[in-house]
Amino acid sequence: MAFRFYILTFLFSFSFCLSLAQNEIDSLSFVVKDTLVYGKQIVKPIETVTDSIDIKKLEDHELAANIDEKWLQELYSNNLFDTIYKTVSELDFKDVEYPELPTDTLKARLEALNARTPFNVEYSPSLESVIKSYLKHRRDLIQRLLTLSHFYFPMFERELDNANIPLEIKYLAIVESALKPKAKSRVGATGLWQFMFSTGKMYGLDVSSYVDERSDPIKSTKAATKYLAKLYEIFGDWDLALAAYNSGPGNVTKAIRRSGGYKNYWNIRHNLPRETAGYLPAFLANMYIFEYAEAHGFKKIKPEFTLTETDTVLVKNMITLDQVSEVTGTPVEQLQFLNPSYKLDIIPVIKGEHYYLRLPRDVVGTFVNNEEKIYAFVKEEFAKREKPLPQFFNATDRVRYKVQSGDYLGKIARRYSVRVSQIKQWNGLRNNDLQIGQRLTIYPRKPYTPQVVSSSSSTKKKTITKPLSEDVIIYTVKNGDSLWSISQKFSGVSVQNIRDWNGISGNNLKPGMKLKISKG
Repeated sequence: MAFRFYILTFLFSFSFCLSLAQNEIDSLSFVVKDTLVYGKQIVKPIETVTDSIDIKKLEDHELAANIDEKWLQELYSNNLFDTIYKTVSELDFKDVEYPELPTDTLKARLEALNARTPFNVEYSPSLESVIKSYLKHRRDLIQRLLTLSHFYFPMFERELDNANIPLEIKYLAIVESALKPKAKSRVGATGLWQFMFSTGKMYGLDVSSYVDERSDPIKSTKAATKYLAKLYEIFGDWDLALAAYNSGPGNVTKAIRRSGGYKNYWNIRHNLPRETAGYLPAFLANMYIFEYAEAHGFKKIKPEFTLTETDTVLVKNMITLDQVSEVTGTPVEQLQFLNPSYKLDIIPVIKGEHYYLRLPRDVVGTFVNNEEKIYAFVKEEFAKREKPLPQFFNATDRVRYKVQSGDYLGKIARRYSVRVSQIKQWNGLRNNDLQIGQRLTIYPRKPYTPQVVSSSSSTKKKTITKPLSEDVIIYTVKNGDSLWSISQKFSGVSVQNIRDWNGISGNNLKPGMKLKISKG
């Protein structure tokens, strides 16, 4: 009895300590060899009735898998983006005591960096303050960004090189979004490159109820290169082009006028908005730290899961990431990380559009080889759903709304997920007054569908559970099995049948688990 009490006490203490050390565990997760940064876990193969595709995988370590899951949640959240945004907008440029980086050393390194980049990387006390502040107070964040950059930087560099734009622009995405594809600012700018709705639309980024291409890493990067190239064409200076990217060309030209005609960023900085005044120093500070990361003790660890270890598949029928996870065994968090532009975790099929599913390479072949069976399973699963999927709605479509009795701008704005100021701008309204019958032009961010209550319950489809016959076999779950792959081994057996017969509510299976399968 005493021994059991000791064990329980130990487990409780360990759990409590683990909780307190959560941040340290997250920041160290990428340096543990057996813990893969992007949650590359066991990929369960799809098996057909006639052929079994054998992908050798070892059983994962439970604690390491839990750490992976926490790291994926960190990648998918906006926490790091909010932190970076705050540091940029609140820079005070005060002197920072950091003896590890003497001023003379910093000057020499900045001079060397300036010689190989088109940006003006010149020493200034303000830049020194930002660099030392980041090195002293943001080491954990920078280390995580360094690790994450190995996934995103290769795709950035490819698109920047194709557009003949300086490769150092890749560091801009750190300042803009902290490499968060779903990052969203307080004013609605979205994605790795923080496009506003109207600017994204101008550069070909579609937004609908299912898809937000501002969060697509490749499409948004192509759009960013076009936008930056146009800004450089206008200003003829990369520093000013970056300032205009952040605050808009109008604010930069006003700063030029107010400074008496200066065209150097550092001479007009005091006339720029507060956030933009810290924008270029933050960009240059990140450039310096990334270029001299090893000199400052950071580890440039190449994660085992990289962009080159993924590939895309053209989606032929609507499918959800949950369904992809079920048939492939790939963790849904990993699929969300690889496919961030699908807002509802649903990949639609729309006439005239091409949507792709990005998968780990070791899953792509299996998925393609079993497409017909996968889409048949998906169709069957959709048919069983009581609640239909959201109707596709292109957010760039215009809606003409007729004002009803009791309407006001705030109510209409909430209905279409837009702002009151946008409705006023679209319709040239000088105040909030509306007239019944007045027509408003709206570019909604989501569809509005009035709720319809069905009075007849007899129209609902009832799911009939297939009974378990007397002729039953016991199937032992093997490493790599999924409910779907098991159902394919037996004629007339569905995933839901296996769930019902064995009292299973989710998709989780463990090797060695015994399942009852009806042969009748």
